[in-house]
Amino acid sequence: MRKAPGWKKFVTLAILLMFCFMLAGPLLAQGLPKITVEFPDTGEKKNYSLAIQILFLITILSLAPAILIMTTPFTRLVIVFHFLRQALGTQQTPANQIVIGLSLFLTYFIMQPVFAEINKTSVQPFLADKITHEKALENGIQPLRKFMLKQIREKDLMLFVNLAKIEKPKSSSDLPTYILIPAFIISELRIAFQLGFVVYLPLLLIDLIVGVVLMSMGMMMLPPVMISMPFKILLFVLVDGWYLVVESIVSGYQLF
Repeated sequence: MRKAPGWKKFVTLAILLMFCFMLAGPLLAQGLPKITVEFPDTGEKKNYSLAIQILFLITILSLAPAILIMTTPFTRLVIVFHFLRQALGTQQTPANQIVIGLSLFLTYFIMQPVFAEINKTSVQPFLADKITHEKALENGIQPLRKFMLKQIREKDLMLFVNLAKIEKPKSSSDLPTYILIPAFIISELRIAFQLGFVVYLPLLLIDLIVGVVLMSMGMMMLPPVMISMPFKILLFVLVDGWYLVVESIVSGYQLF
């Protein structure tokens, strides 16, 4: 009987797997290595408080990417670039990695004054043991609150004040942070969709014009996107579209 092609490879692979199991057997019999973290037991409540604080800090660090994304211009940038890509009809060009990377670097550029102030008033004093971690957190949140307050519409802010059923704050310092963040997010979404509409409209007009021309010529079976996409790209390049889009987004924050 003729053996199946590649049978030698299967036999070799089986022997290697058996050899690996034979080596792993004694190791598994001895038990897997363990890593333990112990706190000195002195009978004081501060030790348990420290453990809870470390657990809370680890939880916050796991949520840090979402917190940084939703409290920075990243949301507005990604939405506008997505609308731009859809309006051009280029499908996945530029790729998602490029869109996200550009949004991240522009976010860092816009937030650089805020990050510099946080580093000066919170991070460096804390690393030098001049302030406690509670004071560092309090100092670090202030520049971020100041940034968000400049972008929030009063209507959005009052929405969450009313939903929280709290008294109308007399000043911005009386506003809780848990109200500022959702108000900032919906304000960013509103502005992002407005900019997306402004970007989408002129390119949509090209689609309509090309569709009408093709209908008048009797070319109903020809997809208008195939004809309109080169014209949209040409128009976008001639007007220096990336420069205009980035300028309109960044200049809207007026941080420098």
